[in-house]
Parts: sequence; C-alpha cells; structure tokens
Amino acid sequence: MTKKSVWLSGPYLAWIVGFIVLPLLTILYYGLTDTEGGLTLGNVIGAVADPLNIKALGLTLLLATLATVICLGLAYPLALCLTKLKMKKKSFFIFLFILPMWMNFMLQMVAINTILEDNGVINAVLTFIGLPKLHIANTFGAVLIGMVYDYFPFMLLPVYNAVSRIDGDLINASKDLGANSFKTFLYVSFPLSLPGVISGITMVFIPAVSDFAIAQMLGGGKIQLIGNIVEMNFTKGQYHTGSGLALILMAFVMLSSLLTKDGAENEGGGMIVS
Repeated sequence: MTKKSVWLSGPYLAWIVGFIVLPLLTILYYGLTDTEGGLTLGNVIGAVADPLNIKALGLTLLLATLATVICLGLAYPLALCLTKLKMKKKSFFIFLFILPMWMNFMLQMVAINTILEDNGVINAVLTFIGLPKLHIANTFGAVLIGMVYDYFPFMLLPVYNAVSRIDGDLINASKDLGANSFKTFLYVSFPLSLPGVISGITMVFIPAVSDFAIAQMLGGGKIQLIGNIVEMNFTKGQYHTGSGLALILMAFVMLSSLLTKDGAENEGGGMIVS
C-alpha cells in the first residue's frame, strides 16, 4: 500500500478498531473471566446449562428460520415477476420495496404495532366486514411479522440480482429441449440463482438470530429471545453473564456465516436493474 492509500484508509481503520475490534475484545474478556479477572469457562457453561437460556435460544432459532423461509418464499416469486417488467415499472416497484429501509426503525415498528393491535387497522377491517377480531399484538406472530417486514428487502435485493442475471437463452434452450416450466425452474433457473438465494438467507438469518429490538417492541416483553436476555444482563450490570451468552450467540452467527460463505462470495453483490 502507498502512503496515500494508508492515510485515506485511516478513518476506516479507526472505525473498525473502535466499533468492532474493541467491543469484540471486551466481550471476550468478560465472557472468559470471572469477577476477579481469572480465566474461566463458567460464564459460557452456565449460560448453556440454564434452561431459560436454552428455551430463548430455541425460540430465537425458530423465529429466525421462519422469517428467513417466509422472506425467501415471498422474494423469489416477486423477483421473477420484476424481471419481466419494463425498465420504468421495474425501477418503480423496486423503489417501493426499498423505501421502508429509508424510514426510522422505531417508526416502522410503531406503524406495525398500530396495524396489529387489538383496536388496530386489521381488527377494524374485520369488524367492519362482520368477522371476529384477532389477537395478534404482543404474540409470537407479531414478532414474526415484524421480522419479515424489516428483513424482506435484504432477501429481495440479492435474489433479484441473481435472477435478473440469468441468460434468457438458457431458459429458451431448456424449453426447446422439451422441459416444461417446472423442470426448467428446477434444473436451470433455481440452480443459477442459488448464489443470490444463499446471500439473501445470510443477510436475513444472521441479523434475525441476534435481534432483540423487534421482540421487545412487538412482543410486549412476553417473547424472550436470546438477544433480549443478553441485553437484560448488560442493562443490570451482569457483564460476565451477558458476555457468556453473547459468545454463544456469536458462535451461532459464525457457524451460519461459514455454512453460507461460498454462496455469498459467489453473489456479485451489487444491485442491478436491467
């Protein structure tokens, strides 16, 4: 690296050290030491042995998996539809789906809560058409809806990016050789879009596993995810216990990253509109 490039990268290096490296080292220190500063695995072992933590971790993995599957189930057909639109319409619809990402996160959650609450928009419509009300607010379903809403664009963009790159001649060749639409999708379209699918899964599942704000705001404190328990421990000043839990959560995140590493690297990364 030249001296100029070193100086230009200085602010980024300072950011990485201050907001990534140092916090990680702090978590490692508290997670692997006791209150007297001695090395110990007690914090991690204690976190694994606690039934409440195991239950929260299981619920977290379930929610993250369901949110990822639903996002993929919604994003893939939408990506296929978007590729068939004309340029102007395509850009407009993509803009509409990206637009929520520009809003403040708390405003998004407040809006969803307003829609889902007992006297909210959904129940107002159900009452108007003569159907019984649904209790959705402060439930597992409300948290799942919030996760799908918040992370959906992160699934849509890489999936659309991969689908839009598929050469149409390959699709036509498959049909010319006698394959029907289902077989063409199964053996041609989907395998070619797999890097984008894996990238989208990574971008949804990993933040969903570590999420705690959505559960706090839409679950009404009734849905305890592993992130909520970590946050609770740090809020109470129980840094060693909270760090032990954080290390377990980091292990799941790293495992997920390793499992999806190859597919994510094969995805080009940029958003294209063609």
